[in-house]
Amino acid sequence: MKITVPCKITFSPTDKCWYVESPGLYNGILTDGDTLEQAKEMASEAVSGIIAVNLKHDISFSIPACVNIPDYYDIPLVPELAFAFWLRSTRKNYNMTLSDVAERLGVKYQVYQKLENPKTANPTLKTLKKLERIFNTNLISI
Repeated sequence: MKITVPCKITFSPTDKCWYVESPGLYNGILTDGDTLEQAKEMASEAVSGIIAVNLKHDISFSIPACVNIPDYYDIPLVPELAFAFWLRSTRKNYNMTLSDVAERLGVKYQVYQKLENPKTANPTLKTLKKLERIFNTNLISI
């Protein structure tokens, strides 16, 4: 699973650096880099930080759709953050509580709760297959 956030990255001839914005996710994200690659890395750190904080404090948010517009780049989230975001948003889309999913997985509430935390999410393949059945999706294609 790859979740990306669209970020506008433009070069400033005056400042001789690349500026990064993510207006669709959080209007306050603004970072820069000396090269385009460095700007993308900084963008990944910035959006990952915002998403991690939102997940930690259970703040409702959505990631804007990626766009095919000049100067916009799809910045990927790190896998553990992408998984935690996907799992929480999918559970909420199904109008399920943490307890509901834990019960369907056959695990304790606290075990499931760790799966939605990017710092502790480490699902087994068996757990991923169960989540596929619960949420009627395909996470693993082996």
